[in-house]
Amino acid sequence: MLVWERPEPPERPVPAPLNREKIVRAAIRLADADGLEAVSLRKVATALGVGPMRLYGYIAGKEELLDLMVDAVYAEIRPVGDGWREVLRSLAETTRRAAHEHEWLADLLGGRPQLGPHALARGEAVVAALHDVDTDAVMPVVTAVDAYVIGAVRREVADRRAERATGMDERRWQASLGPYLERTFATGRFPALATVVRDAAHLDADETFRMGLDFLLDGVEARISR
Repeated sequence: MLVWERPEPPERPVPAPLNREKIVRAAIRLADADGLEAVSLRKVATALGVGPMRLYGYIAGKEELLDLMVDAVYAEIRPVGDGWREVLRSLAETTRRAAHEHEWLADLLGGRPQLGPHALARGEAVVAALHDVDTDAVMPVVTAVDAYVIGAVRREVADRRAERATGMDERRWQASLGPYLERTFATGRFPALATVVRDAAHLDADETFRMGLDFLLDGVEARISR
C-alpha cells in the first residue's frame, strides 16, 4: 500500500507526539536550510526529539520521506486563471516560485509523475483548464510546460549555488570572463555568437523565464488552434 493510502499508527501517550505531517515539516526545514544531503531519518528524528525507530511506524524509508516532502510542496503550487493559457502560465510561475523557496525541489522534479494528493490536485486544476484541448494533446502540452520549467529552475538554482560557492554573482562572473571572450571573439571564429553577446539585450532571470514561457505558449496556441 502506498504511503498516501496507508493509515498512520494509532496515537500513543508519549512525551513527543508524532505524525507524518510533523515528520515531513521537520525534513523540509532541514532541506531548506542545508539541502537534501542534510535529510536523513536519523537527523529528522533528532530534530523532532525522538528515536529514529519511531519514524518507521510512519514511513518505510527515505524514499517515502522524499515523496512526502515533494507532495507537501505541491500544496504551494495551485495554478489559477481564466482559460488554459493563464492556468499554464500560473502553473509555470508557481512551480518556479516553489523551487526558489525550496531549492532542493529542483533536484527531485521530473522523472515519473508525482501521485500524492497535492500533486493530483495540481494536475486536476491544470487538466480541467485544458477541457477545450483535444484529449490526446492535453498531457503533451502539460509535459512541455513542466519540462520548460524544470530546465529553467534547475539552471537558476545551479546559478545560485555557484554564486554561494564562489562568492561571485553573475555580473562579477561575466566580468571575470570578459577579457577571455574578447580575445576569443577577436579571432573571428564565432561571429554569430559574438554579435549576440555584444548586441543583444541582456535579460535578467525573470525576463528570460517569462520570454521563454511566452515562446512556448505561443507555440502551444498555434498548434491547438489548427
